[in-house]
Amino acid sequence: MDTGTDTEPETTDAPTFPPGFCWGVATSAYQIEGAWDADGKGPSTWDVLSHRPGGLADGATGDVACDHYHRLDEDLELMARLGVTSYRFSVSWPRVRPTGRGPWNPHGLAFYDRLVDGLLARHIDPMLTLYHWDHPQALEDDGGWLNRDTAERFAEYAEGIAARLGDRVHRWITINEPLSVVHAAMNGSSRLDGPLRQHALAMAHHLLLAHGLAAQRLRGLTGRGRRMEVGIALNLSGMTPASGRYADVEAAGRAEAYEDRLFLDPLLHGRYPRVEGIPVVRCDPADNTVIAAPLDFLGVNWYAPARVAAAPSEPFGYTRTPLPDTAANMLGWPIVPAAFGGLLRWLRAQYPDLPPVHITENGMPLPDEVDAGGAVRDEERIGYLRGCLVQLRAAIDAGLDVRGYHVWSLLDNLEWEHGYRPRFGLVHVDFTTLERTPKASFEWYRRLIAAQSTGEGPPCHG
Repeated sequence: MDTGTDTEPETTDAPTFPPGFCWGVATSAYQIEGAWDADGKGPSTWDVLSHRPGGLADGATGDVACDHYHRLDEDLELMARLGVTSYRFSVSWPRVRPTGRGPWNPHGLAFYDRLVDGLLARHIDPMLTLYHWDHPQALEDDGGWLNRDTAERFAEYAEGIAARLGDRVHRWITINEPLSVVHAAMNGSSRLDGPLRQHALAMAHHLLLAHGLAAQRLRGLTGRGRRMEVGIALNLSGMTPASGRYADVEAAGRAEAYEDRLFLDPLLHGRYPRVEGIPVVRCDPADNTVIAAPLDFLGVNWYAPARVAAAPSEPFGYTRTPLPDTAANMLGWPIVPAAFGGLLRWLRAQYPDLPPVHITENGMPLPDEVDAGGAVRDEERIGYLRGCLVQLRAAIDAGLDVRGYHVWSLLDNLEWEHGYRPRFGLVHVDFTTLERTPKASFEWYRRLIAAQSTGEGPPCHG
């Protein structure tokens, strides 16, 4: 297999992290697995969306994706070669319980048995995400996350997966980026009746309730001799106003409340934020108690900061605007690794009782291609990741308890509505032949991990 580069990327200026720090990569089921209807798997919401005319960019679907379902051993060997100590992946809910209720699919469960066993055989700690956006279409037909019952069905699903894999998986993420789930529904708002803001907040509450109910079920298994660390992964940005104008400053406050504090406050403070311009989330007080059960860790996904301006016509009265004199990546996100440090400082200041943190996603999209020599030279990605790690190390030195870091992503994959053009992987995937080619960033990350301290410290492996 090609190394992706004929030179060795420098790692001497990359920071060293505490002993036992988890070094990982992340993926999600729909984005890499393919085999969309194989071995009894039911259709997910994204299967159905991608098969509609105009569903995803360039007519993309997840029918094959990276074909990880059939190339599991090859991808496990890539991780072993990379030297990661943690792999964050998700379970496809419709692969293991096709309609979200009723019978379980033994073939789907067996796939995740093989995945977990393959990781452990290579001394890689599994970090399992229960929901990375692909719920069964049958539940969507019943209202999806607008239906409170979906939270109950999710708790049942979580308990079933934990009963199957909990003897080997110790680190669990309930839900990935609930904000993104809400945004996806708002962007497809033609199917929603009534006030959009109230729908968004109702969905947010049901997602948080699903997290809380699932955490209860997972911890209920701990007493049977299983040790479970339970967390949730939130996409946070860090908000700055576009100007010193009162309207922009106020808009940035609303953006912070809606995009960051809407989830952090109920999880960590037991209540929703109250900000002018955002409706109050009304719920049974007992729900807040379920949601606010202590987290074992908080997953943080970060890619870019947000600059916010007032926009009265938008549902929450604000919009994101470009950062002046700042380069942007191919998705239009500003490239500012230094802003990662600002977000981490904000997080520590706002939530003094913050649980340990895992960086569960961090990466950069590029239009990577294999050159004539068989290499993929993604030096821009290396520079971005290096800059983010410098900020992360500074946050640890300042007192933030960070336990791990996961690059998004191991493989180039289906980037949801953007299709296959944005490539985030450390490994290039030819989506015609499915050949894997490690990029320059793969070798850089491999050397970085190998250079870390191996002294005494709390282990990444549970």
